[in-house]
Order: sequence, then C-alpha cells, then structure tokens
Amino acid sequence: MKRDGAACGICPRQCPDPRVAYCGGSAPLRIAAASIHRGEEPPVTGRGGSGTVFVSGCNLRCVFCQNVQISHGGIGRTVDSDEFAAICLALQSRGAENINIVTGSHAVPAIAEGVRRARKAGLTIPCLWNSSAYEKTETLEALYGLVDTYLPDLKTLDQGLAAKFFNAPDYPFHAEKAILKMMDMTRDKHRVIIRHLVLPGFLESTKGVLRWFAENAGGRASLSLMTQYTPPRPHSQLAANVKNAPARFLNSEEYGTALAWLEEFGIEDGFYQELETGDEWLPDFERENPFSSELSVPVWHWKHGFTVLEKFQDNYPCRSRI
Repeated sequence: MKRDGAACGICPRQCPDPRVAYCGGSAPLRIAAASIHRGEEPPVTGRGGSGTVFVSGCNLRCVFCQNVQISHGGIGRTVDSDEFAAICLALQSRGAENINIVTGSHAVPAIAEGVRRARKAGLTIPCLWNSSAYEKTETLEALYGLVDTYLPDLKTLDQGLAAKFFNAPDYPFHAEKAILKMMDMTRDKHRVIIRHLVLPGFLESTKGVLRWFAENAGGRASLSLMTQYTPPRPHSQLAANVKNAPARFLNSEEYGTALAWLEEFGIEDGFYQELETGDEWLPDFERENPFSSELSVPVWHWKHGFTVLEKFQDNYPCRSRI
C-alpha cells in the first residue's frame, strides 16, 4: 500500500501521483461492465463464452481505441474486492468458461486482491489477463498463481508508431519484456495468446511483429492475428488525436499479404480473423449490454448492477485456425 500522494510504480508511466495518474487513477478499482462474451478466440470462448470484466481506465492512449468510453471517457463505477468477487462468481454461475479481465494493467494490486477474494468464495474457473502488454515485469509477478492464461497485445515494435498511435514511444521495450515474462511464468504455449491488430497502411509493423513472434514465441505461445481495425468514430473522446489514425479498413490485398507472412515465417499455432468491414459490433458502454445480443449476454453493468440472464443466441463472429 502506497502512502497518499506517493508516486505510482504500477506501470511504465511512473506517474508522480496516482490521484492524477495518466490512466485515470490506479485505485480504487473501477469496472464498466461484465458479460458472457462470444467474440474471443475459440479456446477462450469455449462452449459457454468468456466471462469478460471490463476495467475502466487505461495507461495507453490509442488514437483508434474501440473502448474509449471506458479507457478515457470516465465510464465505470468503483467496486471493492467483495463486489469484484461477486461479479466473478456471477459469471461462473451463468456458465462462463473463464474470468477474462480486460485492460487491468493500471490496477493490478486491486485486481489481485479481488481474484484472491473470489477464489476464497468459490471461484474455480480459470482467470485470463487480457492486456496491452504495456506493463512492468515486477508488477506481473503479483499475478503469479492467480492468472492462468495471458492474452497480451503486441501492438507494434516500431517506436515511431508507438509514439504516434499509442502515445508511448517506449511501448515496444516494455511490451516485449512483459510478454517474455508471461511466457516464462506459464511455460505452456496454450496459456499465452499473443494478439496483433493489423493496421491499414502500416504492414511493415505487422511484418516486424510476426518475425519477432517466430523468433521468440514459436512453441511458447499462440498467435491471434486480428484484422478488425475500425476507423475511429467522429464523436470519439480522443477526437483531438483521431486525425493521426488510419481512416479506412484493411483491404483484401493487405489481408492476403499478412496471411502470406504467416506461412513465410512458419507460424502454425494460432488463429486469424476473417476480413470484414463495418462497425456494428463496436461496444457502447452506456447500454446495459454494450455489445449486440448475438455477441454477449450482460451480467453486470456500472449503471444497473447485476442484470437478468437473457437467452443466448449461438450466432457470433469466429476466427479460423492458422
């Protein structure tokens, strides 16, 4: 526990005062929504869906963030460890395959305590750490024994792009170290899925990431190649920076090139998305169910608390195996 006003050392930002931190404040823990989600990779979604818990705040500032309402828009509600545990147990009772903690890098101590409380209260399903990988290795150690599977992004290894799109020129340095740490902590390729979003017009960045994966993560992790890039909405809270973001979807030629690199680099473990355009699937965290009813079933919402279980429709986007 840090004394009031002391510098925050949770993430690479090293903010001088957590009360005015870049992420919106590292404590107390704030949650925006929890749902049974069916849009993840097949082993994550499973048959019952993934129990996603969307943490408010973020230590990056991606100009095309799909969850900008909660990452920097202020949406969410403070929960203590008991309520966090209750959310996890509700997801488990409604058939979730796992607890999928989304973007919690800036709140590791509070989340770790919440997971411990949930385990004591009867949580038995695995916990997943779904993050940007902009994390300190010593902070990740606090999750050892609590997290079963890691789903880190590897957004880019290009410092220029990291500065332009994520406002973090040191992202490649920290993300590489963090992902290597995750693989060392699990030593099981089925328990680390490295995600990479292909950016329109910046395929050389993708090529660099795929080369890194082949050289450093082959046999140690799976790859999830994502092609769902969506130009930012005009009303985005990051509107001042939207002009820096690619203004179009990925095209078929770029898609084919990225898939060809999988073969060139000998990457066989993992998944890739089908190429689709459109933004109908983007979440709106003002709604009780931020996603479409085909994609998720709401369990808890920052405005309403726990929700009534709805009938689930088995119709959702999927990924193909590499």
